[in-house]
Amino acid sequence: MSEWEITKPLGQCYGTERKIEYGEEYFAALVETEEGLQRRDFCAEYWESEKPDVFCYWKTRLPEPGQKKQLFVDDQMLMAFFDRLEKETEQEKINFRFVLALILMRKRILKYDETKNDGDQEIWCLRVVGEKQIVEVINPHLDEEQIELLSSQIGEILQADL
Repeated sequence: MSEWEITKPLGQCYGTERKIEYGEEYFAALVETEEGLQRRDFCAEYWESEKPDVFCYWKTRLPEPGQKKQLFVDDQMLMAFFDRLEKETEQEKINFRFVLALILMRKRILKYDETKNDGDQEIWCLRVVGEKQIVEVINPHLDEEQIELLSSQIGEILQADL
């Protein structure tokens, strides 16, 4: 699990190294690197001109000191991120997607339908609430500590209370 450590925002544009000012809109992104997924923040000017290659992103605003933290990630963004991880085969991304599925189930966006086995893999079949669409998630059999760690890391990188 130590491989999946994503840094907190630094308040600085990764592309220009310019400080992001309080109240300024910027783009927070997950970028695939040799070390795994890393969070990087980009000022809007750099984002628009350079169009960096990212795994997923969301637009946010740097809060003033002492300002109540806003939830920057909505349910659609979580679902899009979940869908984006569907074809991934790296264990850390499978674990991440499974924990996202648990979060989406808790938010009542996904509902458990059934479990099936494919060789030695246990696969959960989940229904998207309000739709007929079924999505499949590999159950990596994480223990509670691993799930809690991944959940808190997801909340940190997405700056959301999950």
